Amino acid sequence: MASDYLHLEGKCIVLTGVANRRSVAWAVAQELQQLGAKIIYVFRDNDLLEKNRALIGNEAAAVTCNVEDEAEMAALPGKLAQFTSVINGFVHSIAFANYSQGLKPFHATVKQDFLQAVDISCFSLVAFCDCLKGMFAPDASIVAMSISSTRIASENYGYMGPVKAALDATIAFLAKSLSQNVSPDIRVNAVGAGLLRTSASAGIPGYIDAYLFAEKAIPRKRALETKEPARVLTFLLSPMSSGINAQVITVDAGMGINFFDKEIIHKVTH
Repeated sequence: MASDYLHLEGKCIVLTGVANRRSVAWAVAQELQQLGAKIIYVFRDNDLLEKNRALIGNEAAAVTCNVEDEAEMAALPGKLAQFTSVINGFVHSIAFANYSQGLKPFHATVKQDFLQAVDISCFSLVAFCDCLKGMFAPDASIVAMSISSTRIASENYGYMGPVKAALDATIAFLAKSLSQNVSPDIRVNAVGAGLLRTSASAGIPGYIDAYLFAEKAIPRKRALETKEPARVLTFLLSPMSSGINAQVITVDAGMGINFFDKEIIHKVTH
């Protein structure tokens, strides 16, 4: 076990979003394991849990909860109570987009698809915080996974840009609401990650081209690794980040300042 420099040893962290070994949530889990944290995994259903049982380990604490089902959300505290009475940290790393009629121009977004994406990718964070508020430690840290910029209108990302923008705004409102109504020391933050190679991103049409562009636009000329935002997220879970609240921390390896890189401009103009 690594030195407990983040003071997370023995802390109980509830972790959502592990889909496979390429998930950001799994990278977070690996960091937490090295620090000796106690992880409780939350999966959408039993099928996903069993699919990942070999990954997380047969002895790992795990429960199921479909965030679209209000009854399952209400039952979640009882399920978690089998493993802990206090939650020190909560990781929200779930997002979903259903392009039921294929990828469309943004103005032609299907209403039901958009609302479902908001429900799963954004409102679920509010719902989790509400149903688990009685289990949060007084200084609990809640961290969500977001994206590095919700103001870049990428065609292939479609309506998920505005959905993530809603998530970013939700961070601030949750931070204030929980501090006023649950505990003044509860914190809510997010990590805004740049382009990553995950199974979720692989399903986005044209994503690989954007990812290859990012490799050139990042000053170091090397793409962002999944472990990099995972490590920042882990830091935000720890008491070492106690002064950070209601923030979206960008982790993009500097891509956001380098869109006018001379090498990229040269390739486009010559």
